[in-house]
Amino acid sequence: MNTSSTPSSSLVQELLTQLQGAPMQQMSEQLGVGGAQLQSAVGQALPLLLGALGNNVARPQGAADLFGALLKDHGGNGAGLGDLLGSLLGGAGRQDGAAILGHILGGRRAQVENQLGQATGLGEKIGPLLTMLAPLVMQFLSQRVQGGQLDAGGLGDLLTREKASVQQQGGLAGGLLGSLLDQNGDGKFDATDLFKLGASLLSGRK
Repeated sequence: MNTSSTPSSSLVQELLTQLQGAPMQQMSEQLGVGGAQLQSAVGQALPLLLGALGNNVARPQGAADLFGALLKDHGGNGAGLGDLLGSLLGGAGRQDGAAILGHILGGRRAQVENQLGQATGLGEKIGPLLTMLAPLVMQFLSQRVQGGQLDAGGLGDLLTREKASVQQQGGLAGGLLGSLLDQNGDGKFDATDLFKLGASLLSGRK
């Protein structure tokens, strides 16, 4: 029944809702992209990033490592997504965000950025957009974990369902996610390194 180009995933929709208003306007102004075009691009990028994390937690100890990192490295910060986005617009924030994105997408990052940039019309601006979104996805999941809504098993199940939903929806995000899942052993995911970067980024705000 959903005729929108945005996948009808609950996590994607919840995160999109949190990004409406000031956060979306900040990204639009930073990138020099119109609001409608940015909304469409974000609607394709978020399911891809969440789906990629769903693949990562399927690996041995993946969900437990991710849960522990979210709980520990982001504990007590209390930063909202808008606050975090403000820190990402600085030079150091962009560097950390790019490193996080590299861990999530692995060796297919350039391919993903190229295809997503062409399909959304953002071109080379898709890289900076994904660099902003990757830490926001982490903080979004951290809020759910710290709020007591999820344990490690619940987090793994949630992201696994998210990946399956993105694949089932197909389209641009589903196709790009499929290309990520085809890589075996390339761009090894290390939750400890990834979320140390996230913790460094957040602590750098203070």
